[in-house]
Amino acid sequence: MQYRSINKEEWDKALEQLLLSHIIFASTENESGQDYELLKSSGIERIVYNKPKPATSLKSFFLPVKENVTSPGQEEKPRIIIGIPNCDIEGLSLLDEIYLDKDFTDTLYRQRRENTLLISSDCFGTEEHCHCLSYDIKPWSVRNADLSVIRLDGKIIFRVLSSRGEKFVSDIQATAVPENDPDLTGIEKEHKLNEARLNSANKGLPDYKLTGELVGRSKKEIWEKYSAHCVSCGACTTICPTCTCFLLIDKPGFEKVRQMDACQYPGFERVAGGEDSLFEVRHRFRNRYMCKYVWKPQKFKLLACTGCGRCIEACIGKINKNELFRELAQ
Repeated sequence: MQYRSINKEEWDKALEQLLLSHIIFASTENESGQDYELLKSSGIERIVYNKPKPATSLKSFFLPVKENVTSPGQEEKPRIIIGIPNCDIEGLSLLDEIYLDKDFTDTLYRQRRENTLLISSDCFGTEEHCHCLSYDIKPWSVRNADLSVIRLDGKIIFRVLSSRGEKFVSDIQATAVPENDPDLTGIEKEHKLNEARLNSANKGLPDYKLTGELVGRSKKEIWEKYSAHCVSCGACTTICPTCTCFLLIDKPGFEKVRQMDACQYPGFERVAGGEDSLFEVRHRFRNRYMCKYVWKPQKFKLLACTGCGRCIEACIGKINKNELFRELAQ
């Protein structure tokens, strides 16, 4: 794996210059928490490195909540997103599989993907509901992003993951890091420490494959128990990095508007005749887990949950899916 390094002050200056030609979003932190911010010069010092995780998932940059899909995409400046956790980078694999299908490519999604440089951030810590490692996803990126960033003392170190990332670090004159550099040993040590934290915090949580098997053969009683607290707000699906259901709304003038939808909303599967196979909350509730752990991996051979834990954090009913899965595993 190739690494490049640049002094933090020089990196900040490079960002100043890039703001003239690029739209840059970066993970920043304030009294409300951590999330992406449209970067300005004044915000460069507030960029958060190596801390999980922005409240907003990466999918929001590629699949807006609402857009007119019959209008041609507007030309935009190249875009850079800094500070993406690997759980979101891995989630993008599933979105690419769906929206970049060779026979049915979504042109608006493709334009955004091609116009965006992805700089992920190695996680050197965890939050309460992080469980990526339980699904064999490392808390640092080795694929799918263009670069991964690590801040050590007064330096910014990049792990180069794509040819576009290689060009980017060359343009900002980041220098190669030797294989025996002590900084790389320090990074590896942080990785191991974080893996130990995640393993300790998620004891008893079944892995992704076993979770799918448990969900598939589960009885209605457990879904009645946990769905009793569900208010059908759709927060879990809205914030999820891999949930992408949408409505296609016809407008006058042959316009079509794509609006994000959620399987937890009442009426999600209601048809013209009034039939609704997901009328009961417990059926909608179970449907989400069947989709994420059984149906999508069968169809796409990819994970539809990357262990970010946002659905647990966003749930108004305080439903913890990991407690549900531990109970299924007992």
